[in-house]
Amino acid sequence: MTVVLGYDESPGAKRALDQAIDIAGRYDERLVVVYGVSPPGGLGEEFQSHQRALTELARTMLQNAVDQAAAAGVDAVVELVSDKPAAAITDVADRLDARLIVVGTWGESPLRGAMLGSTPHKLLQWSTRPVLCVPASEDDTTETAAVAEPVDADRASGQGRKSEKTKKAEKTRKSEKKREKD
Repeated sequence: MTVVLGYDESPGAKRALDQAIDIAGRYDERLVVVYGVSPPGGLGEEFQSHQRALTELARTMLQNAVDQAAAAGVDAVVELVSDKPAAAITDVADRLDARLIVVGTWGESPLRGAMLGSTPHKLLQWSTRPVLCVPASEDDTTETAAVAEPVDADRASGQGRKSEKTKKAEKTRKSEKKREKD
């Protein structure tokens, strides 16, 4: 199986890359780095030249992500798809029977993402697979570490945030386990 990463070198995507590498490495999965670009209309030489330049830029960007994964010991490949980002990511994930889709956010509010149709929001709506949305900055309170087993859809698509009550209960359980060992 595979872990599919939607990647565009944005701050959120870079953090998502780190998470995707960690998950793929932990479960010995292949990482597929996907970039979807919807080509603008036009058939002239100017359009074709522009499209070639975009494609080359995307390949370089994606290769940097693959190199980072390889440095961490994770097998990774590139999928450059001529489609809108959310559709490209969903199609690749379905075709490869992906275990998990990982994507970064732009740090915008969930309401704004829903209104403007952000890629993470579309993936959450369209995909039948678990989707991990990684916040753009560490200042966000979302805990991406809450995804312990991407194979478990309920856990992978869970809240992602831990309440103070949950954190306190986990701390109590750890203390009790430590006392039992002693």
